[in-house]
Amino acid sequence: MSSQPESQLRASDAERDRAIETLASAAADGRLTLEEYSERSAAVLAARTLGELAGLTADVPARPGPPALAARDEIAAAGGEISALLGNESRKGHWVVPPHLTVRSVLGDCHLEMQHAAIRQHVTTIDATVRFGSVTIFVPDGIEVRLTGRAVLGAKSSTLRGEPRPGAPVIEVRCDVLCGALTVREPTRCMR
Repeated sequence: MSSQPESQLRASDAERDRAIETLASAAADGRLTLEEYSERSAAVLAARTLGELAGLTADVPARPGPPALAARDEIAAAGGEISALLGNESRKGHWVVPPHLTVRSVLGDCHLEMQHAAIRQHVTTIDATVRFGSVTIFVPDGIEVRLTGRAVLGAKSSTLRGEPRPGAPVIEVRCDVLCGALTVREPTRCMR
């Protein structure tokens, strides 16, 4: 039985996501222009093999922090991942919020509606990566939100006005935004 060279193996969605993150990091560092990033990320999404992915990222350093990527993969395996790739994705209604949630939006729009969700832990961490897309997190009154991270040629904002209730759940939103937006806001009346 002959084994196929690794470069000819089919690429997974997770491997494409990692390649896009590597390109986005390179664009944020000034190693790629936005036009180059846009062209290459479109090619990554269309890539079929590991060899094609390697060719698109060969001249830029790998995204730093492999342990963080491994941790994200573990979170994804536990069901705490939402991805909007070239489309829209939402989590709404009655759902259980995991302690760690990874959210990715690449040329897409992702909505997390938490007003009817069950938050069973005191601190919930949301790692949000946005590339030419948007993530909107709807949080009801009284919950404390801590928004950190970076936005390069994009925006991160919280429009929450009320004070958190004493002992209320805490949502830590750690974002990495490139040419996109991450917004934390109260639900609109029709969503309540």
